[in-house]
Amino acid sequence: MEVRKRIVLLGATGSIGENTLRVLAAHSDRLQLVGIAAHTNTAKLAAIARRFAVPHVALGDPAAAAAAQRDGGFPPGTTIHAGLDGLTALATLPAADLVLVAVVGTTALRPTLAAIAAGKDIALASKEILVLAGKFVMAAARERGVRLLPVDSEHNALFQCLASAPTREVRRMIVTASGGAFRDRAPADLADVRPEDALRHPNWSMGPKITVDSATLANKGLEMIEAQWLFGLRAEQIEAVIHPQSIVHGLVEFTDGSILAQLTPPSMTFAIQHTLLYPERVAGVEPTLDFQKLMTLDFRPVDPARYPCLRHATEAMRAGGTAPAVFNAANEVAVAAFLAHRLPFLDIARVVGETLARLPVVEPASVEEVLAMDQCARATAQLLATS
Repeated sequence: MEVRKRIVLLGATGSIGENTLRVLAAHSDRLQLVGIAAHTNTAKLAAIARRFAVPHVALGDPAAAAAAQRDGGFPPGTTIHAGLDGLTALATLPAADLVLVAVVGTTALRPTLAAIAAGKDIALASKEILVLAGKFVMAAARERGVRLLPVDSEHNALFQCLASAPTREVRRMIVTASGGAFRDRAPADLADVRPEDALRHPNWSMGPKITVDSATLANKGLEMIEAQWLFGLRAEQIEAVIHPQSIVHGLVEFTDGSILAQLTPPSMTFAIQHTLLYPERVAGVEPTLDFQKLMTLDFRPVDPARYPCLRHATEAMRAGGTAPAVFNAANEVAVAAFLAHRLPFLDIARVVGETLARLPVVEPASVEEVLAMDQCARATAQLLATS
């Protein structure tokens, strides 16, 4: 019998986690789930543990982990880990071959670095990790000789387009953006939009934070910064374009003028399966494109007046150092305030821009310095979000 690849899934109860479980269920002969983690959703995590017979689970919230230990509905013999130490324990499980990181925010940075140090390949779905500490994560991956495989549909598309081509032959990379919930609204009509309006994404089903980021295009800015680290490019080699259909996920232009693109329907299962089974290709879990049906693919430039967050992200990427970490932290704070009805939608970009303007850009010498700037940026953004 062929040995199955053993997977740890950090972020099992979110949208990426749900799609990952679909891939795992379809390819149980090739993939085995050995560890799962969530923050507080004990009931959902327990259901996954029962369905896939997962021996190790972790809950990032210690109180949720304590409740799970008492009576969380997990199968007998399940080992329950707690807090950040629990996530790290899962990420370094001796039985794991690959760790899929799908935790929103910066929480997964320490577990990811620990997994790399333990020699685990990483399937990366958390943009914030490379935005925050790409310098250190990529250096650690090179030192340990582990693979960093991109799960985001855009980065996975770029990865596939590159194939065996060396980076020196790349002229530019292009990530595509749907434009989000307000793509076709006049900017003047956005002053009074509500969180529930922003969460009505035209193409994708995602978590609240990333759906708002899609509406501001902050997510494209994060993806551009992440692409710079993943593929070792200069900031000016990466750009974004609006593509309303979300079928072309990324394009790579080479020095000879040729452009390769990767296309799938707007579902994360395609990128997740490619990452988990890489380099093997087998049948997917849902239908692909049908070119016998009428199809239109549109592309348009990004309107900077509509999407100022993308401009802030581009400036942070070019500044380098701690600027991307500041952008990410300020954006997280501003989006959280918007979702809590404490900040108008258009003020998300204001808070991000003013936070970047107030804090110095330094070249961090350690992860601790980056995390300190992250905290400083969050405190600054909190003040700006209430002023």
